[in-house]
Amino acid sequence: MRYKITIEYDGTNLVGWQKQKDGPSAQEFLEKAIEGFSHQITEVFGAGRTDAGVHALGQVAHFDLDSDLSAFKMQESLNALLRELDAPVSVIDTQIVGSDFHARFSARGRGYIYRILNRRGPTPLRRNRVWLLSFPLNIDLMREGAQYLLGNHDFSSFRGAGCQALSPIKTLDKLEIEKVNDEIIFTVEARSFIYHQVRNMVGTLSEVGRGKLQPIDVKHILDAKDRTKAGISAPACGLYLNKVMY
Repeated sequence: MRYKITIEYDGTNLVGWQKQKDGPSAQEFLEKAIEGFSHQITEVFGAGRTDAGVHALGQVAHFDLDSDLSAFKMQESLNALLRELDAPVSVIDTQIVGSDFHARFSARGRGYIYRILNRRGPTPLRRNRVWLLSFPLNIDLMREGAQYLLGNHDFSSFRGAGCQALSPIKTLDKLEIEKVNDEIIFTVEARSFIYHQVRNMVGTLSEVGRGKLQPIDVKHILDAKDRTKAGISAPACGLYLNKVMY
């Protein structure tokens, strides 16, 4: 049986989605939970990797298991074991799918949100959930700069070191910026992203909002195809994998 699961997790103390030797990951917690109740070892395949400190509201994964459990019972069993493991991971939806479904290769798009808390005072309640910027940001200037990033481009200027993607050319379908109370929220969608692309774009646009860069500078940075020309990389804590589209 192939199960498709949608997962929410707090990435604060995780090394990311993928299993690694130097700390716990969302994938590792899920595989331990499956083994705990089924006594079977199986690999859980995610729709995309998230880095250390990045959160997920709608990560999608799949796994195969010799089981006759319904989707509901599978979800209940997984969450029961995840609670026993004290994992910052929860399965919020489960479906039984055909063997042709693959969480990563069947996906036609991925959506992220990034949250900036734009106020003077620190935030004990949203610590590790937002990027706190205490200086005022001009949202209209950031929106103007963001328009240059939409569409098909070579995003080398926003490519993180160590990126393993074969090409820096991607198509950015959506980049919207809105202010909700004291937060500025970026909504970003594309079929796929290069390493640190969203964080580097947000960091650069924050410098536009601050007045250190002009909106037209975003176009010049994009055209330069040089990471050193772009702005800072926004921290992982404000980034969420929001959804995966199929």
